[in-house]
Amino acid sequence: MDLKERIKELCKKNNISMNQLEQELDFGKGYISKLGKSTPNATKIQQLANRLGVTVDYLMNGTVDRDNKEHYYANEETREIAQEIFENPDLRSLFHAARDLSPERLKAHIDFMQSLKQQEEKHNDEGC
Repeated sequence: MDLKERIKELCKKNNISMNQLEQELDFGKGYISKLGKSTPNATKIQQLANRLGVTVDYLMNGTVDRDNKEHYYANEETREIAQEIFENPDLRSLFHAARDLSPERLKAHIDFMQSLKQQEEKHNDEGC
């Protein structure tokens, strides 16, 4: 399996199209389909790996280092909260910005975003 096929598989697993992924990461249209024909940009590959929840090594080579204890998030609890954010489309905007936050601060941000969303929904339901 090559890089493009791994990205396609990960997109399917994450319920996102490659076009949506390109838009979300501010890549040019068709960037992913060109991967394999040209040398990938290291920064963009890192962004793809982060967004898709895998390592760059996995994305590029398909390898999984089970002994590597280094994770994107330094704190296990923060990592779990971040997974919740990642799985909730309404909260996904926090995903990358929350990398260095403590679990308490991350929870506070989630509560705040959910409160804003509820206020918006209530406002829309009232017909205003």
